[in-house]
Amino acid sequence: MHRKLRLRNRGDFSRIYRGGKSFANGQFVVYWSKQPDADPFRLGVSASKKIGNAVMRNRMRRMVKEIVRHQADRIAPKTDLILIVRKPATAMKMKEMEKSVLHVLKKAGLLKSVGMPPDKRNRGL
Repeated sequence: MHRKLRLRNRGDFSRIYRGGKSFANGQFVVYWSKQPDADPFRLGVSASKKIGNAVMRNRMRRMVKEIVRHQADRIAPKTDLILIVRKPATAMKMKEMEKSVLHVLKKAGLLKSVGMPPDKRNRGL
């Protein structure tokens, strides 16, 4: 991910944890808040020591960032989001993890509909 798309400092993380909204599934938790200067969005990934050793934590962070990079055009703009990795995610393959990340983002309402033209989306065509 590009440097400008990353959340890195403690103040940003604290602001999102305090004032943001959260949604979760068994493998991931997403905290998010709207931020006018985040263009298109900014991402922070957190993996605690409960996940495993440093190799496992870094691997999980890299995999989540790669999933988000591939789905960047679907994520709502002007948003700061933090994805927290839970222990069950460590046993998942990349495709399963991608489904789980997309599920939690969809649950949070952070995914845009892509693929169908806007005029045919809500008509059941």
